Amino acid sequence: MIDVVLVGLAAGFIAGLLGVGGGVLIVPGLVVFIGLSQLDAEATSLAAIVPTAIVGTWSQDRYGNVRRRDAVLIGALSAAGGFGGVALANLLPQRALQLGFAGLMVVAATQLVRRALRS
Repeated sequence: MIDVVLVGLAAGFIAGLLGVGGGVLIVPGLVVFIGLSQLDAEATSLAAIVPTAIVGTWSQDRYGNVRRRDAVLIGALSAAGGFGGVALANLLPQRALQLGFAGLMVVAATQLVRRALRS
């Protein structure tokens, strides 16, 4: 149980500090430290990021950093895409989900490093 508490606190703190999606932190934490399957970690992460997103959005909005119109559009489209993603995730084998997640993290990290080095 302490592992779950530490994963949650670390994910919330880093998400609030760096603006990363909770899934980027929670999914690996649940798989590596808690031992959940990739699919269970992804599903748990989706539920767990709701409170983080609410608190983070409320806090950032107080600073005037939220572009509300964009947030509503992105949120609506993300919710619609979520239905398809969940259906596909339940059809794919565990290994495909793991490799897909890892690949996404490598691509995102590469892009962030490139942009940081350019500026």
